Amino acid sequence: MVFFSNAIFLCKAQCSFNSEFPRKNFTACSNLPVLNSTLYWNYNISSGMVEIAFRQPGIDIFSTWISWGINPTSIGMIDAQVFVAYTRNNGNLIAYTSPISSYRTSLKEGALSFPVYDVSAMYENNSITIFATLQLPRETIMVDHVWQKGPMYGNNIPKIHSLLRHELRSYGTLNFLSGNVKQGRGGKLMVLKSFHGIMCGISWGIMLPVGVLIARYLKVFKTTDPIWFKLHVTCQSSGYIIGLIGWATGLNLGAQLSGLRYKAHGCIGITLFCLATIQVIVGHFIRPKERKYRIIWNIFHFFVGYGTITLGIVNVFIGIHILEPGQRWKGTYIGILVFLGCVTVLLETLSTFYLYYHEKNDSLDTIDGATPFNPS
Repeated sequence: MVFFSNAIFLCKAQCSFNSEFPRKNFTACSNLPVLNSTLYWNYNISSGMVEIAFRQPGIDIFSTWISWGINPTSIGMIDAQVFVAYTRNNGNLIAYTSPISSYRTSLKEGALSFPVYDVSAMYENNSITIFATLQLPRETIMVDHVWQKGPMYGNNIPKIHSLLRHELRSYGTLNFLSGNVKQGRGGKLMVLKSFHGIMCGISWGIMLPVGVLIARYLKVFKTTDPIWFKLHVTCQSSGYIIGLIGWATGLNLGAQLSGLRYKAHGCIGITLFCLATIQVIVGHFIRPKERKYRIIWNIFHFFVGYGTITLGIVNVFIGIHILEPGQRWKGTYIGILVFLGCVTVLLETLSTFYLYYHEKNDSLDTIDGATPFNPS
């Protein structure tokens, strides 16, 4: 019992107690790592009985749902046994239980895998608090828990929560005795989003622009022929394959999270992939040699290529905004674009002087009666 008393003292140091719970007094609490949430509890280790109060502040009472729960078999959202609260259209605040079996859950009411009692909720000072008593196996000390908030449909149906960084990391472990809470790192969805972002950033945002620079400037210098073309094809092909992987990952994310779609990001991504695919087919397999058709091909190749690059860079910035990886990632990408811009200015200057020098020499050779240099 001495250890238990020390644990209560440690828990009290983590959050502020107040008298806003008229029905219960709690001996322990913890400010959760994200979403500004707080969990209060009383725990009887010998019986496994837990009384909890989960508070979520900053709530719009008619348009937000909240939840807290325990995952007895895994970590994260899937298989979590949660308590949900929201205000119905008629103004009644309800609280109920809901087992979660997939990412597409609409938080329908259902029985949990462990006994629960006295589930209720209250709204006060722009905060919703869920109260409940749950029965855990005896001498349970640590549990995996989840907490969340999200918007409501108008027909009393909870809508999928945001997929920003904090919402994807609102899970972890809770030690009922010490009050120690460890935050999760985002789970499978966070891994997929990060992988998608990295692949698409490298391909559409870096490799394809570099490939354009190679074709635009290196071919000007006679000594780089045909190396420039091989480098251009290698860079663009590799970028397309990496982009294909990132695009497929994005489709997978969209299928899993059908309740929430970033329409602009998705539409640009699909358009981008279609343009890149057309560019690959036209660039690799349809290259007319006749001059009149080659002019049309060059115009098409130019506009589709630069359109793809522009959309790619725009969509990378949209993706960074959605993923919220931190300012250093956005700053790094801006730094890469600035570097590529400086390289472009340098190559533009060198190629201009190079062409001017050779045109001048060719003109002098023609005046002297010599045959101008013809690389063909």
